[in-house]
Amino acid sequence: MAVLSSRYEDMSLHVLPESCIANVLSFTCPRDACRLSMVCSLFKSAEESDVVWERFLPLDYQSIISKSDASSMLLASASSKKHLYLMLCEKPLIIEGGKKSFSLEKKSGKRCYMLSARDLTIVWGDTPPYWRWNSDPSSRFGEVAELISVCWLEIRGKINATMLSPATLYTAYLVFRPTGGVYGLDYHPVEVRVGLVGSESGKRNVYLDSESGCKQQYHFVRRHTRIFNRGRIVGMPASEPARESDGHYPKKRGDGWLEIELGDFFCKEGEDGELEMSVQEVKSGNWKGGLIVEGIEIRPKEGK
Repeated sequence: MAVLSSRYEDMSLHVLPESCIANVLSFTCPRDACRLSMVCSLFKSAEESDVVWERFLPLDYQSIISKSDASSMLLASASSKKHLYLMLCEKPLIIEGGKKSFSLEKKSGKRCYMLSARDLTIVWGDTPPYWRWNSDPSSRFGEVAELISVCWLEIRGKINATMLSPATLYTAYLVFRPTGGVYGLDYHPVEVRVGLVGSESGKRNVYLDSESGCKQQYHFVRRHTRIFNRGRIVGMPASEPARESDGHYPKKRGDGWLEIELGDFFCKEGEDGELEMSVQEVKSGNWKGGLIVEGIEIRPKEGK
């Protein structure tokens, strides 16, 4: 028994140098490293090491941070690589002169970007009767685009796939909110698409009016009563085939804005094409307005 006990003691993790454990943790992912830090005090100390979090940061993180006007302040305030990682997770970094924001997905360290409204191509975007550019205290960007009134709605955004994390399934979202006077978008879906420029990618319809999701759950029919054969309008639950879109409606974000899913894109290893995302409603000819566009966000698909 004494010999066996001695063998177990020799196999104890405590005989390993902290640097060795830190090196092993760096080959996991941020979420697993944090979980393993709860095993014992040695793991906790190793998990705090810069060796671990340097590996979790993007290889070119210094280059990305240098594109921000706040780069010096960010680096000076980071007490460690883990602290820097968490700051990039919790508060998006504005880069490229305010045209984009960069952040990290907390559980994986995957890259996330948002293209500001100014970084998008908006048809008639610089024509005041149709669109207006405003500042908005709830936005991370200096300007947002307010849709006044157009009959041709077309918004496009592009980002090079090399800026994204490889071997990652991404989802793109239009980030917006209503002004209080949305019109022309309640019963008319918009067409959205995500894919590499020049590729054949699927298109689908979504609704930008947050109220249309509720409206589409009912269709109205005229019922006749026997007395005087009078008609009565009754709201009946609509079956799934009665819906005009594929069931995607805006959802509220944690920052108070709304987002609508535009589509998915799998970024392969070595992908170097240009990813394009589009939102358009040009077929109905109806005038539409009452939205404020903050931008298009690209982040790893939830649950993947």
